[in-house]
Amino acid sequence: MDLKPGDIVMLKSGGQAMTVAEASGDNATCLWMGEEGDLFRETLPLAVLDAIAVEDEDEDDEDDDLDEDEQIKVA
Repeated sequence: MDLKPGDIVMLKSGGQAMTVAEASGDNATCLWMGEEGDLFRETLPLAVLDAIAVEDEDEDDEDDDLDEDEQIKVA
């Protein structure tokens, strides 16, 4: 897997989405926010990570601004 800083990943076993801060060799240093707002940082082997796609919130907002007829045409 080819990761770069800014990519979003998740543990293959599940959990929270994490942001790749640094990737080198077979490891990636990931950052994520805990439920209490604490920032966590951990270096993990690439073998336990899956890259995930995150939808851009701006795209969702644009769909909300459309009336029903326009949404049907877009879909």
